[in-house]
Amino acid sequence: MSLLITMSQKELHRFEVIQKIRDERLSVVQAAELLDLSRSQVHRLLQAYDLHGPAGIVSKKRSRPSNRRHSEDFRNAALDLIRERYLDFGPTLAREKLIELHRISVSKETLRQWMTEAGIWVSRRERKKRVFQPRGRRDCFGELVQIDGSHHWWFESRGPKCALLVYIDDATGKLLHLRFAGSENTFDYLHATKAYLQQWGKPLAFYSDKHGVFRSTNASKTDRTSGLTQFGRALYELNIDIICANTPQAKGRVERANQTLQDRLVKEMRLRGISTIDAANAYAPEFIEDFNKRFGKLPRNPKDMHRPLADHENLDGAMCRKEVRTLSQSLTLRYDKVLFILDPTEISRPLVGQKVVVCDYPDGRLEIMHQSFSLPYRTFDKLRSVHRAEVVDNKRLDDMLSIVAEMQAGRELE
Repeated sequence: MSLLITMSQKELHRFEVIQKIRDERLSVVQAAELLDLSRSQVHRLLQAYDLHGPAGIVSKKRSRPSNRRHSEDFRNAALDLIRERYLDFGPTLAREKLIELHRISVSKETLRQWMTEAGIWVSRRERKKRVFQPRGRRDCFGELVQIDGSHHWWFESRGPKCALLVYIDDATGKLLHLRFAGSENTFDYLHATKAYLQQWGKPLAFYSDKHGVFRSTNASKTDRTSGLTQFGRALYELNIDIICANTPQAKGRVERANQTLQDRLVKEMRLRGISTIDAANAYAPEFIEDFNKRFGKLPRNPKDMHRPLADHENLDGAMCRKEVRTLSQSLTLRYDKVLFILDPTEISRPLVGQKVVVCDYPDGRLEIMHQSFSLPYRTFDKLRSVHRAEVVDNKRLDDMLSIVAEMQAGRELE
């Protein structure tokens, strides 16, 4: 009857040395030096070998529970608490709560092992990955246009990191518009979308991620106009829908395009020595034309779904930031930390206490509107006082930093 004995590398080495002693090829003193043991320890190994054979060399601790092992009652108590209160907690957080709230101290890895054995925790490696079924292209050009912002070192070490706003047609995979900007913000999206609409017309819908420019967390499921962002409001005025993807995989067309752009576009701009946003925007149309020749596809349906602007739709008036303000008794209102004083004209005098709309355009223009009338005004800027932790819009950040620098310089001279 054969017997299988499992040995570690260390035990196997000891077994070979003990055999050489019994074969009289080694002395006990030589064996002690080879095994880094005392002579008495070698004699004990010889006795165990003579009594039990090779099995005598194997450690007696093998397969025995550790003396530091937690009891089964302790293990079960910890697992019962996790099942009752912390079922969706990971091992690290569950351990913290067991220590903080229940005075149960156990190592993170021990708890991970217990939770895995009990089927409470599945490691990320073993979890089933979500399967994303590929979505076919839309049938018509202009039916769905995917938009996204890609933050990258587009100019490598030659210029600052910036964002590229990408507009790509879902049906054809063609780039329809590119715009470089300092960041992914409302004003740059309004500017880019206005240029897109002037060139192509109105698509059926834009398809985006859940960036704050596109989606408000206060939106209602029943009221289409509630909680609109400034970008969403601009599209609504032009009868264009925006759809937010639930996952990055859902808008894979533009995500893959971003990867291609981060390779090809970066290298093309390197060859041309482009290192500024203005120069990159000037080059973008040439790159788009070449990209579409190489990678563009024919749509299944030749119909172009882009629509022209209706007579009553004002593109310039829609593509701006709009804020409603109430006129005071002195014909004043506040917007963006600036006090605006309306000229006392025949149109503005009767508007005391009424609502007016401040239209802030991406090109820096600002209008105060009532119905279809633009109201003349002058400004009284009170931005000269800056407080700690001041909340500042992107549009006024340069002014704010200039004032902060002046104030700090003044304090250093004191």
